[in-house]
Amino acid sequence: MRAHPLATDAVLAFGAFVAMVVGSFADPHGPHGQPTFGTRTPEPFSLLLMLLGAVALVFRRRHPREVLAVTCGLTLLELTTGEPRAPVAMSAVISLYTVAALTDRPTTWKVGLLTMAGLTGVAMLAGPMPWYAQENIGIFAWTGMAAAAGDAVRSRRAFVDAIRERAERAERTREEEARRRVAEERLRIARDLHDVVAHHIALVNVQAGVAAHVMDKRPDQAKEALAHVRDASRSALNELRATVGLLRQSGDPEAPTEPAPGLAVLDALADTFRHAGLPVRVMVELGGGAEALPAAVDLAAYRVIQEALTNVRKHAGAGAKAEVSVVRVGPSVEVTVLDDGGEPPEGAGAAGASGGGHGLLGMRERATALGGSCFAGPRFGGGYRVHAILPT
Repeated sequence: MRAHPLATDAVLAFGAFVAMVVGSFADPHGPHGQPTFGTRTPEPFSLLLMLLGAVALVFRRRHPREVLAVTCGLTLLELTTGEPRAPVAMSAVISLYTVAALTDRPTTWKVGLLTMAGLTGVAMLAGPMPWYAQENIGIFAWTGMAAAAGDAVRSRRAFVDAIRERAERAERTREEEARRRVAEERLRIARDLHDVVAHHIALVNVQAGVAAHVMDKRPDQAKEALAHVRDASRSALNELRATVGLLRQSGDPEAPTEPAPGLAVLDALADTFRHAGLPVRVMVELGGGAEALPAAVDLAAYRVIQEALTNVRKHAGAGAKAEVSVVRVGPSVEVTVLDDGGEPPEGAGAAGASGGGHGLLGMRERATALGGSCFAGPRFGGGYRVHAILPT
């Protein structure tokens, strides 16, 4: 019914039309004060008014006030045309209920009182029956009940919507509060980790300087200083391991025991993509080897190349080729990954052109964390280019 409101209103209008037609054959003033059925028949004009009122009800939710005005006009025509009277007023009753259910309470009071007074007054003053006839009182009662029922339905809907909104807002607030508390706790742990590690590293630096200074003249004091270095480094590692264990989420995989990858295994990385069908050419000029790079720069360069080649493999067309170059330029290492785009498959673009993943964002974050930069974009003539500058 919510998915097809117009069809629902059409069914309601048809039911109202059938009820009005059937009711127009009933005579409430039968013998012995009992109503009789089939003793009167509606006039064609009354049938037309009932049909028009039912048709108007189809649009009651789209144009509630206009439909109410139309049905009230049809009802007034029926009330002033003489005997026999047909229940055209039921279409106005349904329209008034709709207005009350879809508007606010002040509007319901104004429109409801106007409709009740107007229809009842016309029935009493201009109708063919005495002013005290039960049909006139019935119009007053039905319109009053329609306005009250519509207002009650509107109030209940507003109450339910308010409860649902409060529940959703409370749920969002709970989740936001939980995320905020987790972020604050992680920030506090990170600060503690920084303080502890910085203290131990400073101690290691001082003791290492002492050991280097007295190594030749007083080897015993140098050994003692190196022992302090070992103890401080062990304490730092224990603190680091304990704090990282607090930060690790439940269900995270265990930390690997092998060393972090770097440019020393770049050829092995390229071989994995070659075996997958992507020709890769590698050129490395570091002037001292990958061992001379800081560990963070070495790892960041490896990850940038890995992610860039992965994007080429996923997004480039058939027959694509990739080139990787790692060159030391002054105080920085420049990492460049190029591809020629190949033959794009139908519905696909160049590498990374979809922008749906987080690989490019991850590469930029790695470069920015080291004080560098990373650019990724299409090449002139086809293909894609990733260029990262990592200060050493």
